Amino acid sequence: MKIAVITNSRIPSLTANSIQAMKVAQALMQLDHDVKMFAPAESEPVSKESLLSHYGLRLIPDLELLPSIKRLKRFDFIFHAQRAAKRFNADLIYTWLPQSAVTGLWAGYPVVLEMHADVSGKMGAWWLRQFWKANGKKLMTVTTSALRNALERSAKFQFKNDSVLIAPNGVELEKYDGLPNPPEARHQLDLPEGLTVGFTGHIYPGRGADLLFELAKQMPRVNFLWVGGTPELVEFWRGKLNDVKMKNVTMTGFVKHERIALYQAASDVLLMPYSRSIEASSGQDIAEVINPMKMFEYMASGRAIVSADLPSIREVLNEGNAVFCEPADVGKWKSAIESLLSDESRRHQLGSQARKDVDRLTWVKREERVFDGFETS
Repeated sequence: MKIAVITNSRIPSLTANSIQAMKVAQALMQLDHDVKMFAPAESEPVSKESLLSHYGLRLIPDLELLPSIKRLKRFDFIFHAQRAAKRFNADLIYTWLPQSAVTGLWAGYPVVLEMHADVSGKMGAWWLRQFWKANGKKLMTVTTSALRNALERSAKFQFKNDSVLIAPNGVELEKYDGLPNPPEARHQLDLPEGLTVGFTGHIYPGRGADLLFELAKQMPRVNFLWVGGTPELVEFWRGKLNDVKMKNVTMTGFVKHERIALYQAASDVLLMPYSRSIEASSGQDIAEVINPMKMFEYMASGRAIVSADLPSIREVLNEGNAVFCEPADVGKWKSAIESLLSDESRRHQLGSQARKDVDRLTWVKREERVFDGFETS
């Protein structure tokens, strides 16, 4: 099948939306679809080799960058994307933009619409309602049941059950095969020896940087590993660490995706310290609906996970494969981490169960479920 993948993410970038779009495109190619991606021309074109390295992929689709003027709210991009899909002779449009989904249905294309956050404003809700009112073969995927509920509230419209699929994010398990044990991984990365508590990902507001800082401050004999973050935020937190002379935190800054698994393997315990309010790169509060890609990576690494206790997180994790803590309760987090660090058997039990549970949550299996759902929608 010839699939036109239409994303509003800047390619390349470090946003979760950009990474997720590329992972989906690769999975579609692994399922032998002919995939072409269309994205806004908001950056200079880069080579396929650069994209493979940036996103840590093995396959990359043909990419066409199309005009996009922000003051036109990207309607020019939507117009150009529809024309490009026609030139490509697409059999199906796969998009994260309700506007592209609706105009695709109006043009007679079958459409898969991915939703990873609630719509914003009256126009966002209007476009979502048009998606459901438009004729044509279609499927909406949402990453959590909580997101489906939020979208129905925003649209003031009850969705058709057979046209909505709850499809959490995924992971490339092959990247996690044959990982070294934590001491060996630390040796390969030239990290400090000793029990290590890790975190990978962005440190935007709501992502838990304040909690990580306080935990490291209260646990000076434990090594903390922070992987990721923009240069500005990394510089800010390094300054705070230096101000109080904390020596037990290693901050790497940005690490290429192909290396993330090894850094996760270097940790004995991995943290997801989300707050009750989480600001996405779009400015939206996504705490109610969050389905972070790092959760699936953590599970694949086979390390013990301590996570903020959020309902959307519990749609994937449970008491058998993770430990949950109230987001703002530093004492509970400290106690949970100390308990795991002193109990290797418990760490192994949680990590092994998480690894088993994530076997069905690969990107390829996800897209197989999407197309099974599309056929029956």
